[in-house]
Amino acid sequence: MILYPAIDLKDGACVRLYKGEMDQVTVFNDDPAAQAKAFADAGCEWLHLVDLNGAFAGAPVNAAAVEGILAAVSVPAQLGGGIRDMATIDAWLGKGLARVILGTVAVRNPALVKEAAKAFPGQVAVGIDARGGMVAVEGWAETTDMTALDLARQFEDAGVAAIIYTDIDRDGAMQGPNVEATAALARAVSIPVIASGGVSSMADLQALKDTGAPLNGAISGRALYDGAINVPDAVALLRG
Repeated sequence: MILYPAIDLKDGACVRLYKGEMDQVTVFNDDPAAQAKAFADAGCEWLHLVDLNGAFAGAPVNAAAVEGILAAVSVPAQLGGGIRDMATIDAWLGKGLARVILGTVAVRNPALVKEAAKAFPGQVAVGIDARGGMVAVEGWAETTDMTALDLARQFEDAGVAAIIYTDIDRDGAMQGPNVEATAALARAVSIPVIASGGVSSMADLQALKDTGAPLNGAISGRALYDGAINVPDAVALLRG
């Protein structure tokens, strides 16, 4: 399994939200590139980037911060937030991102996800954000009547590189991930699943690993900034 440290970008700074609420924000670093380098230097093999403003705007907003991160590190990075058309996907991958994450558009326009996955093999992931098991879109502002599993199954044979499954009610709350739902999703589809939301301790990482489900990795944010999870220890635990 891979540890994906989360760098959530809002107004050019590295922040964390509480349960996805844009007005409940903590700024952890006003230099995202330096933060990315610190994670890479600590042994992280991937970075998970989110353009929070972009998720609400429906278009990239924190491009300068993302480009600064890509210039500062050599480890691969994936980015989600406001990526909703082929031109934006093409532009980001051309700038050196290893993977783009499609969230809202996966619900609104699944055909685009399939087209992108075919055009850019191994470089398109789907972000499935769920509240009470139901998919939420538009920066989590709107909950749909579709289940996370139903959405995931739409892309079973599309060549999607990964599914990032986030339990919104756990995100930023330091209450532990929804281990059962995440493991169930990973077992139900053949696409690699990355756990996200509430991963706040080494015990949480161990619990995800202990499910035996074919999880690709886990995303953690606040716990890494607060020091609740030691990055080199976490990388070693998941790698082992």
